[in-house]
Amino acid sequence: SAKNNNAMSKQVHIEALRSTGLWTSDPRLRDCMRHLRRSMQESAGTVMVDQKLFRKCVGANILLLTQAFRRKFIIPDFEVFASNMDQLYYSTQRQEGGHVADYIPQLAKFSPNLWGVSLCTVDGQRHSAGDTKVPFCLQSCVKPLEYAIAVHEIGTEHVHRYVGKEPSGLKFNQLSLNDEDKPHNPMVNAGAIVISSLLKSGVPKVLKPSVCICLQSFQSEKETGDRNFAIGYYLKEKKCFPENADMIAALDFYFQLCSIEVTCESGCVMAATLANGGICPITGERVLSAEAVRNTLSLMHSCGMYDFSGQFAFHVGLPAKSGVSGAVLLVVPNIMGIMCWSPPLDRVGNSVRGIHFCQELVSLFNFHNYDNLRHFARKLDPRRLSLDDRVRDRLCTKVPIPTRVKSAKMERYSLFMHFSFYVYSDLELTHEKSTTIRSGWRAEK
Repeated sequence: SAKNNNAMSKQVHIEALRSTGLWTSDPRLRDCMRHLRRSMQESAGTVMVDQKLFRKCVGANILLLTQAFRRKFIIPDFEVFASNMDQLYYSTQRQEGGHVADYIPQLAKFSPNLWGVSLCTVDGQRHSAGDTKVPFCLQSCVKPLEYAIAVHEIGTEHVHRYVGKEPSGLKFNQLSLNDEDKPHNPMVNAGAIVISSLLKSGVPKVLKPSVCICLQSFQSEKETGDRNFAIGYYLKEKKCFPENADMIAALDFYFQLCSIEVTCESGCVMAATLANGGICPITGERVLSAEAVRNTLSLMHSCGMYDFSGQFAFHVGLPAKSGVSGAVLLVVPNIMGIMCWSPPLDRVGNSVRGIHFCQELVSLFNFHNYDNLRHFARKLDPRRLSLDDRVRDRLCTKVPIPTRVKSAKMERYSLFMHFSFYVYSDLELTHEKSTTIRSGWRAEK
């Protein structure tokens, strides 16, 4: 019937969303999902998304869904991109070697076989592969976030009265200061401890109540933190802390920050917020200033990967921060954030699989900061549709609405046509069998 032709099942609706990279857990789609769940409770059989239910579901999401189904997101063909990411994940999974950190007892409990990768684009498209729901502690991956919050709340000038901007060329937990008796940068332990003192004394409510801290890791950090206590006393001797700062309280706060628990799925949203200039992609909320993000990415690029930072900048060319839990927080500016996690570490403290994945990523895609986007055709650019897809999109805008396309390759375009039909009906455009849509405008044959 005509009624059935103009409706699609709830499952097809959700699969269509997932194909664009949007998850049903996306906060922007909360109302849409609530209406679908309510319809399921009220219906005995298959829930069909007809025009009436569609109007309820779309609500304030009309622009977001239009962008999604017209493939206007930063990664237009997300299914192909996700497939490529899965291939990178499985090829990296075969990497062996490295040792799980054991100097903090809580870290030694993780299996060396754990391996997960999650990504989130600046438009909120998400994809995950592997052990992405297993919680782990941020450890040193919290340092760029701590620094970004400090700059956002206190300002660049004030923060850099107490900490430098240069790579140290030394181990991350070295008792060392620069020529001005400041920690070399915020990405080494000394710099992070000083910044903890700035936040603790100047911004006592910087962490939201919803942040989850692993108490076992926190206790483990304190009990085995002799090196960090030594750094703290060295900083105190050299008068590196702001006036009236409590060094023990700063260390305690630093241990808490390192013990914040995330998963790959939540961590990639943090990375994507940095990629998106400080605006969270899945909420639209500004959480960091543009200046704080720019400064943070600059320091991640030069200092974020311990004393492997120069090689990482050379081969990968992207801002990143690693932690001894096996995490690697990677930012592709203006495109996406990625969180990799695998506990086995190399000799300098970076995740073996995480480093390999990052290297393979920029070998396949033109994400390296210095890849030439116009004259270097050997790499894929997921920001652009293929020529075949562009031609198909132009053809599909001329298909009568609604239509049923039986070809598997054209299924998503059929879904887009249903979407377009409902959108234009809501705009009170008369729908006739001869009506076609060209470039989003109504035109008569």
